[in-house]
Amino acid sequence: MAYHKKPRKFGRVKNQRNALLVGLASNLIIYGKIKTTVSRAKEVQGLVERMITKTKQPSLAGTRHVAKYLPKVAVEKLNKIAPNYAERKGGYTRITRVGQRINSDGAMQAIIELV
Repeated sequence: MAYHKKPRKFGRVKNQRNALLVGLASNLIIYGKIKTTVSRAKEVQGLVERMITKTKQPSLAGTRHVAKYLPKVAVEKLNKIAPNYAERKGGYTRITRVGQRINSDGAMQAIIELV
């Protein structure tokens, strides 16, 4: 049976959490690679992969769905890179662990990048 999957909350309320994830997703799409914590990378991975899947097929509904969440610059960049993944059925991103944050809290860091 499929049970409820508890989302990561990052110590924030819902609208702040959504703003964080949308910001990470748009930066990942624009720059192709970002460095963040492992848990944030795992959360944003699913969001970005769903958005790439929506824009692989050129449809108005998919474009509007993505435009609802991302800024215009990220949508334009996503429309350019999505056809590159036409043959892939998933797995558009890669998470690589890079060690702990040294100067502050020691959180595990990761680089998430588009494949």
